Amino acid sequence: MPYLKLNDACLAYGHVPLLDHADFQLDPGERVALIGRNGTGKSSLLAAMAAGTGKGRLDDGEVWVQPGIRVGYVPQEPPFDPGATVFAAVVSGMGETSALLAEYHSVSHRLGEGGADSDALLARMDQLQHELEARGAWAYEAQAERVIARFGLDPDAEVGSLSGGQKKRLALAQALAVAPEVLLLDEPTNHLDIAAIEWLETLLIESGVTLFFITHDRSFLDRVCTRIVELDRGKLASFPGNFSKYQERKEAQLHEEALANARADKLLKEEEVWIRKGVEARRTRAVFRVQRLDRLRAERQARRERMGKVQMQLDAGDKSGKLVAELLNVSKSYGQRAVVRDFSARIQRGDKIGLIGPNGAGKTTLLRLILGELAPDSGTLRQGTKMEIAYFDQFRTQLDPNATLADVISPGSDYVEIGGAKKHVIGYLEDFLFAPERARSPVSSLSGGERNRLLLARLFAKPANVLVLDEPTNDLDIDTLELLEQLLQDYDGTLFLVSHDRTFLDNVVTQTIAAEGEGGWKEYVGGYTDWATYQAGVQAQLAAEKPKAESKPAAKPAAAKPKADKLSWKEARELEALPDTIAALEAEQAQLTARLEDPAIYQTDPKGAQQAAERLAAIDDELLALLERWEILESKGGNQA
Repeated sequence: MPYLKLNDACLAYGHVPLLDHADFQLDPGERVALIGRNGTGKSSLLAAMAAGTGKGRLDDGEVWVQPGIRVGYVPQEPPFDPGATVFAAVVSGMGETSALLAEYHSVSHRLGEGGADSDALLARMDQLQHELEARGAWAYEAQAERVIARFGLDPDAEVGSLSGGQKKRLALAQALAVAPEVLLLDEPTNHLDIAAIEWLETLLIESGVTLFFITHDRSFLDRVCTRIVELDRGKLASFPGNFSKYQERKEAQLHEEALANARADKLLKEEEVWIRKGVEARRTRAVFRVQRLDRLRAERQARRERMGKVQMQLDAGDKSGKLVAELLNVSKSYGQRAVVRDFSARIQRGDKIGLIGPNGAGKTTLLRLILGELAPDSGTLRQGTKMEIAYFDQFRTQLDPNATLADVISPGSDYVEIGGAKKHVIGYLEDFLFAPERARSPVSSLSGGERNRLLLARLFAKPANVLVLDEPTNDLDIDTLELLEQLLQDYDGTLFLVSHDRTFLDNVVTQTIAAEGEGGWKEYVGGYTDWATYQAGVQAQLAAEKPKAESKPAAKPAAAKPKADKLSWKEARELEALPDTIAALEAEQAQLTARLEDPAIYQTDPKGAQQAAERLAAIDDELLALLERWEILESKGGNQA
């Protein structure tokens, strides 16, 4: 039985149909990705599917949810009370019990701090314990604490103090706290760094939860999804497999569609010529041709052409000097925290450099040092000459929400100059898929993806030989991403790119500067995959050297520990067997993960898929318990003489 179904769904925005009698079904164990161009209605569809949240609506049709099923929903920008604690926010999705759990956590925290009102707090604690026990809510509290710990959040921190990445983790924790059978995610990778994205991929795959999600991260799509559903011109088309397989099938489908449209247009043209012949067309025996012509006209009028592509041009202007920047043992600290430590690099004209590292590592600070916007605390910095810098800000602070689109592109003028040629601002906006009637609309009326397109349009409207792009891929659809990749590959100037999109980095940059921790930065040749491969090789080498180091005789301790700390004969045998037990569980885990990544299992053996997912979850708990036991036994064994 399916978990969710969409039947004959219709939804329109103004005169544009976002859903045109669309149907969809989500089966247990599936991980389905919803893709499509910006503005096609993906978020509206996801909100409508989250029927239990009351967030979405349809103009016609229905959403069917399997009775009793728990659905977790994470919108693109989750609403949180900035004054609430992380724990209160996580349990807020647990219905009537949430207020009791939040108060219980608060009272426990205040009791731990001590104070004059301890007696009153103890009395209230007793009341809360009885109420929670009557509701059977202790399992909810344990689940909330588990997911908070799993996402690395401080339960007592205020939501308003969290970064964008931490708020995204909080939203995911809130959804998972109710142990949902179905998880609906809208752009889950936004604001997460690469390490967090890879961790989330593993979590979603190993959890076995059924997924329906929106993302434009092609690496995430390739690893996580078992089926692609594309929203195109109001219709939903399903493609089994990951994103790479979808691309192959989609290319063939578009080719067939183009041929069919060409044949229909040719026939329509021939019939239009025939109908104008007059007398012959009005003969009784030709009535069927008149009827066919009416049908062809109606079909042609109803046919919604595939949305056009963004037409981007990038003018590198005059060449900068051969040297862009030279840094020698440059360091920068804020208080006691070293953000950049003894970094040296020589950057030349035409280099395309990607900066990667966790959120808060200091990527923006390093960029400002390279560009000369920030003075180093120590070391020497030499700047190049004739640099014309254009900067793409991930927070879009350069966009005045009250300004019109035309004013953003060309304030005080109706024309922009691209590559030495003048172009009217309305025509230029059309190249970036903004309709002429929207040229005088305010920036505040745009979606996130549209704002990114507008910022790119503004950026490319003036020549620049040094381009700095800070998270340009957020909210951009896949077609626009691929076009931007091509544009940057052909760009003659120098590029600095901060991005968490691994595929985008691989396709654009020639060098990578990666955070090494504690203010350390190192330069590598190639893109993200080249860096990740190198790091995996280093880790493998360290793992291979570790047994050799452990095989050396350990120095005898100065004094033996008490006999009570020594391993018993039984514990020693248990410790010897633990590595093999753990290895066997990890092998089983890998087999189950590979099995669940095969989309065929959800069609041929849905019950087996569910059992495999449950076994995966159990293996996680078993491994954790075994690792904790290993640590205890090793610590005791280390005390033996």
